[in-house]
Amino acid sequence: MPNIEEGEIFTITENGREQEVEVIGVMSLDETDYAVVSFVEDLDEQTGDDLDVFFLKTDEEGDLDALGSEEEYHKVSAAFGRILGGEEE
Repeated sequence: MPNIEEGEIFTITENGREQEVEVIGVMSLDETDYAVVSFVEDLDEQTGDDLDVFFLKTDEEGDLDALGSEEEYHKVSAAFGRILGGEEE
C-alpha cells in the first residue's frame, strides 16, 4: 500500500465532525489495498482488549474509501484477523 502506512494519522469527516484516525494495519487482498483504522481518541483511551476498528480500501485514484458491501467487510475482517492473530492465510 504505497500511500498509507501503519502508524499514519489522518483526519476524516464522519457525520459532519472531523476526527483523527490512526492506521493500525495495512494489507493487499485480491489486488485491492486495505487499511484497518481506529479513532486516535479510542486508541488513547483503550484500557482492555476491545478496540473499535473499521476498514477502508483504496480507490482507483489511491484515495481511501468505505468498503462496498457486507460481503467485502467479512472477507477483509477475516483476513485482517488472520494477520493480526498471527495465522497464515
